[in-house]
Amino acid sequence: MSTCSQSSNNPKLEIVSKNGMFQNLESKNRDFISTIAEDYQLSQQDLFNVVELTTDFEMWDAGALEELWDESETQNLQGKRRKQVILQRLQTRWKQLKKDLPDYQTTDHTLVTKGPIKFTKKDSNDKVLGLCPVFSDKTRCCNLQTLDAVMNCGFECTYCSIQSFYHGEEIIFQGNFKEKLAGIKLDPNRIYHIGTGQASDSLLWGNKNNVLEDLFNWAEKHPNVVLELKTKSANTHYLLDNPVPSNVICTWSLNAETIVKNEELRTAPLQTRLSAARKLANKGILVGFHLHPIVAFQGWEEEYPTLVRQLTSEFEPEEVALVSMGTLTFIKPVMKQLRQRKQKSKILQMPFEDAAGKTSYPLELKKTFFKRVYDEFQPWHEKVFFYLCMEDPSLWPHVFGFDYDDNDAFETAMKQHYMGKVNALRNTRGEALVSS
Repeated sequence: MSTCSQSSNNPKLEIVSKNGMFQNLESKNRDFISTIAEDYQLSQQDLFNVVELTTDFEMWDAGALEELWDESETQNLQGKRRKQVILQRLQTRWKQLKKDLPDYQTTDHTLVTKGPIKFTKKDSNDKVLGLCPVFSDKTRCCNLQTLDAVMNCGFECTYCSIQSFYHGEEIIFQGNFKEKLAGIKLDPNRIYHIGTGQASDSLLWGNKNNVLEDLFNWAEKHPNVVLELKTKSANTHYLLDNPVPSNVICTWSLNAETIVKNEELRTAPLQTRLSAARKLANKGILVGFHLHPIVAFQGWEEEYPTLVRQLTSEFEPEEVALVSMGTLTFIKPVMKQLRQRKQKSKILQMPFEDAAGKTSYPLELKKTFFKRVYDEFQPWHEKVFFYLCMEDPSLWPHVFGFDYDDNDAFETAMKQHYMGKVNALRNTRGEALVSS
């Protein structure tokens, strides 16, 4: 079959060609799709399916479509039946790749060129404090509240949901953030756990537009708040050079070295993140770690335990408030955007299964992940708060040996533990304690 470029008048192909995924395909794959569209009289749905499969093959470095288009032993088949057999073989190859553990040894993770980042400061009447955007009562959820100090992120983690909320390279700062903080009404008799790392990285921008200064002043005025700054950066200069309230916890998202290099693009290298966390712990600032998302790949059984052993050797449990674990969970808009980015990535090369209306690994595979990693943390089990982030409650007994009755009980236990660690720090500083 000839694979030369064709000028097709096929209206179905013209419709499909308007899809961002088709335009992002390599030219040899676009040409081949044009050829088979005519030769096999592919329907519009056939074409959409072939484009999506080809996009994944490109992302996974699995070969050109022409190499995967298997016409062997189909010569005696005619028309629609022949087409169905070949398309089924293509689908079977895609499914097999998703069952195999991704091999990152030969992955080309060259970054897609982006435009310059633009910083914008905008006043708005939107509420600044709200529930975590991925809150769900279908999973074991900690009911985290979030402060949207900054919107959009400068990193390029291939799996990140932020890219489905914001677009382009515009980083938006709350222009009236200080005033909004002052207007938040809190119950002084209640403990709050509030984060700032859900709409952007908490430390990447430093104290730009006085965001950290405003947050620290606010945390100082509200000692019953545990304020969590979550990051994949190493930008700790402001925290090292200025006083940090006892109730501010700095947490790092960590991953296996292979995943950091291939899927957490533009972020600080793993060892740089650990060094930054160590510097803050040396200053007496509570730290925490999120091993999230744990990813299945060739070598994960060695890399994640190695990372855990490094943590337990370089940090004392008294310095660490929390360790969370979680894995890949996608919503359809994120998956669509991943396929339209023209970025090499194996993050979608995974066995999909429904997870409370989203897409994630099968539960049995998650049990293997979380149990293997948690067991390696044995020296910290009774001294650090461990939890699974946004995972099915059925996983908890297998991993930890217990589960909470509901999300409110989980939230209460978490906040009591965090405040206990904060009070221990306050005690060393001679500050007033807060009832936990």
